[in-house]
Amino acid sequence: MLKDRHPALVAAFWMTGALFSFMAMAVSGRELSQDLTTFQILFFRSLIGVLLIGALVARSGWAQLKTNRAGGHLMRNIAHFGGQYGWFYGLAFIPLAEVIAIEFTTPIWTALLAWMVLGERLTLPRLTALVFGISGLLLILRPGMGSLHPAALAVLAGAVGYAISYIQTKSLSASETPLCILFYMTMMQLPFGLVPSLMDWKTPELNSLPWILLVAVTAMSAHYCMARAFKLADATVVVPMDFMRLPLIAVVGYLFYEEVIDLPVALGAGLMLAGNLINIRAEQRKAPLRTEALKAPRSPE
Repeated sequence: MLKDRHPALVAAFWMTGALFSFMAMAVSGRELSQDLTTFQILFFRSLIGVLLIGALVARSGWAQLKTNRAGGHLMRNIAHFGGQYGWFYGLAFIPLAEVIAIEFTTPIWTALLAWMVLGERLTLPRLTALVFGISGLLLILRPGMGSLHPAALAVLAGAVGYAISYIQTKSLSASETPLCILFYMTMMQLPFGLVPSLMDWKTPELNSLPWILLVAVTAMSAHYCMARAFKLADATVVVPMDFMRLPLIAVVGYLFYEEVIDLPVALGAGLMLAGNLINIRAEQRKAPLRTEALKAPRSPE
């Protein structure tokens, strides 16, 4: 039984589910891009998501959906929708491994935004991660070398959108439940995808329906599995496993689409991963110090 296992081992089990979910979502997104527009993919993803999240909310209670922060939800979902659009658009035109590698710049933009918006400190490890991350990004994109595909810029813009949504999620989580945030995500993003889809509507073929179902279900299962993993283990255990997405998706791209990951992409991704790991290790070392500080007796005022 999983409950009798070490928490880190159970977290690894959940992260395995997340990794397979992300890979399945990438493949289904690539397959659907041959017949549907990116807006249609996002519309169907949200439509099925509304049904899935609605069922979960019905079991846990509708009262949690009451909110005074509609503006915050709207801001988060505009940014998140932009992030998703860039990611799925990129899947149609550039190698899967390159999409994932560029997506790994999200922590860079999140750290910058947290510094500018939330006032969080830019410590030396965080600055190191930023320098490594930007250097890795330049290796992958190779500006001025004549090999920059517009879809790569779309994925990069999507990574910035994800970073904005993460900052807004951190703010919303102080008063909203995770299901509340997910419910408004699917409800708000449903018309975001529907309206532009109607302008260039393509009725899905019957053989596209399994891919539509897969992209929607794996979108939810990936984030659910990651949330369960983070609840059981520290970031130093979970995040390095998430980095496995890059080599795994490179294998998937090679096997299914005959994609070969080139050396600059591999080196750039390695730099970004190294920077993230340096930052994570530094944050982990600071955690015991914070715990000891909380335990220390306070002098009377």
